[in-house]
Amino acid sequence: MDDKIKCSNEKYMVPAVEQASRVLFCLAGNSSSQMSLLEICSQVKIHKSKAYSILQTLQKFGLVQRLSDRKGYSLGPGLITLSRKVLDDFNAPRLAEPLLEELATKIGGTATLGMIADRKVFVVAKHEGDVIGVTIRTGHRFPVTYGSHGKAIAASLPEKELELLLQDNKLYFHGDPEMLDRSRLAEELAQCRRDGFALDLGEMKPGLNSVSAAVFGPGEKPIGYIALIGLFSNETAREYGPLVVAAVKTLSRQLGARLD
Repeated sequence: MDDKIKCSNEKYMVPAVEQASRVLFCLAGNSSSQMSLLEICSQVKIHKSKAYSILQTLQKFGLVQRLSDRKGYSLGPGLITLSRKVLDDFNAPRLAEPLLEELATKIGGTATLGMIADRKVFVVAKHEGDVIGVTIRTGHRFPVTYGSHGKAIAASLPEKELELLLQDNKLYFHGDPEMLDRSRLAEELAQCRRDGFALDLGEMKPGLNSVSAAVFGPGEKPIGYIALIGLFSNETAREYGPLVVAAVKTLSRQLGARLD
């Protein structure tokens, strides 16, 4: 039945629209700021004349732009108009609300969504459980390296970006920067990469534990985190880890990340 439905849907595919879509995703997924016509043809696997026609059409609507040196193409400003509407209707805090509510209800604590802005993170959404409500104000700002969310974000960074982050003279992974243990941090980051989540067991505030995992956006880059915070035990905190991982995977895919 599924094969029949697939064949039926493919019958209505418009080749030119499909190819144009593939060109846009090709440009979006490229690590460089621009691509030559030949590079686009090679990756999308279409003839040079067809690719040129598609690029000219997309350029007319501002979805693609040809750079001033005329040697390459990049995504155009016309996409901002489209993306603004998507962001208005389909933004991270709104998408996260049911996920945060489910997590907070299960643990009886607080679930938060934080977004990265430079070397800070801002709490943009939260849900407090019924058993114990840990009050965190929406809009509250933390250092990006703070506690469990700091470890989760750091563990998800490419090596060069992580090295740059760790050069900061004030790192809050273990609370006060003077308490930082770099050897221990390296072990924690390696564990987070294996498990998908990071822990803070009472270091930020005695008796208060937290579990965090990084949220990814397009290009699979970390853009924030989801954290569970409560008075649960150390063992329970580890048990909650997979719940947070499942939530961030759902949100990340909704935000455009292509996760395995």
